[in-house]
Amino acid sequence: MMFLLWSMFARRPQRRSFALVDNAGICRGLHHGVDRPASGNWVEVSETSLAWLDQPLPASARVAPVVRQPSRRRALAA
Repeated sequence: MMFLLWSMFARRPQRRSFALVDNAGICRGLHHGVDRPASGNWVEVSETSLAWLDQPLPASARVAPVVRQPSRRRALAA
């Protein structure tokens, strides 16, 4: 019983969606998982659609990569 309660409230890794894109920009596969597949040109997408297979991947489907800048401490003016 305790395990059931614990599993209901435990944080689970969020599954993300990826599309395999060839050199011409054609979608060749779809994947859902926690991490990006290791081999191939997989791009993160906001959602997946079977209609994308063997078609150019819509630009609006791509998720913009999050680029984190190292936090710098600003010098305070005296």
